[in-house]
Amino acid sequence: MNIIETDKQYIANTYKRFPVCLVNGHGSEVYDENGKRYIDMGSGIGVTAFGIADEKWQQAVTDQLGKIQHSSNLYYTEPDAMLAKLLCEKSGMDKVFYANSGAEANENGIKAVRKYAAEHKGSDYYTIITLENSFHGRTLTTLAATGQEVFHKQFTPLTPGFVSVPANDIEAMKNAVKAHKTAGIMIECIQGEGGVKALDYDYVKAIEKLCEEEDLVLLCDEVQSGNGRSGYMYSYMHYGIHPDVVTTAKGLGGGLPIGACLLGGKAGNIFSYGDLGSTFGGNPVVCAGALSILERIDEGLLKEVKEKSDYLFEVFGKAKGIKKVSGMGLMIGLETKKPAGEIVNALIAKGVLCLTAKDKVRLLPALNIPMDVLKEAAELIIAECE
Repeated sequence: MNIIETDKQYIANTYKRFPVCLVNGHGSEVYDENGKRYIDMGSGIGVTAFGIADEKWQQAVTDQLGKIQHSSNLYYTEPDAMLAKLLCEKSGMDKVFYANSGAEANENGIKAVRKYAAEHKGSDYYTIITLENSFHGRTLTTLAATGQEVFHKQFTPLTPGFVSVPANDIEAMKNAVKAHKTAGIMIECIQGEGGVKALDYDYVKAIEKLCEEEDLVLLCDEVQSGNGRSGYMYSYMHYGIHPDVVTTAKGLGGGLPIGACLLGGKAGNIFSYGDLGSTFGGNPVVCAGALSILERIDEGLLKEVKEKSDYLFEVFGKAKGIKKVSGMGLMIGLETKKPAGEIVNALIAKGVLCLTAKDKVRLLPALNIPMDVLKEAAELIIAECE
């Protein structure tokens, strides 16, 4: 019995996997069990920020494994303290709560929004306004926050207290705030799963102003767009706003599971002893790996991300088979004339691994993908789109 057959027999049938079994790789190149090479333009859905088998990440993780692999949050460890310090310095936030995924980070961010509102407005102020086409996770509460009905089917009743409105329509947002006892607003500045769509600049600024006027907590979901992916440390920085809660995961861990809920502004000191907890949150091995990732996301790397992004937007924008290019940084969506799924499957045969998002081809390459490898992948993608 081979790996694919074993997987199908014993793993829950929740993933429609591609018929590829990956066994090793380095950087942005991975290999299957037959030795076939693929250019990785998905980085594990935006997770392996510095590619596969990154040496500095490996060293940080293995060094920590030789010291202490887990302690629980009853004790202090150096990696979680130093990572929290760096997260706050790079984000402008004040405090960090560690979780194990983006969904968990969002769960705790939602708790921050509701606790602030309960303390300052009353316990009946619990509604959080989100956007249509958003995606915030797969727990019952983060599904409720997700503004896509397709994810809600068969899992109702979902957690109450969420209302979704169309993106880039500030009047719809204002009307929703007036119609409900609102605690806060939760947005992705770049909607990832919803189609790789960056929100309009003026719209995001107007949301920040609305939150100030109505004393609402502003939560920015940076699970996919954070940690350098957008060409900024966090995508909200492109808009010049200062959210009260920032959630992140994916690219932070370099391949190990971590989520972080960053707290500042209204929510900077909202939590106290016993409000939150996590057995694995702040695991020292995972935090050591994340620290090795975060400390390398500097201005030089962000400049490279923007340069690679400019190149991709230019070449894809000229391609005959591509109708529109969206996104920001190395978080890119391609609206193609051919069906996106058809293109992604064809590219596998040509040795390029891509993703989809709605009706688009989605690209999330490693932040440090070499330019020659990136150009090779881009040329193959363009040829397949035509």
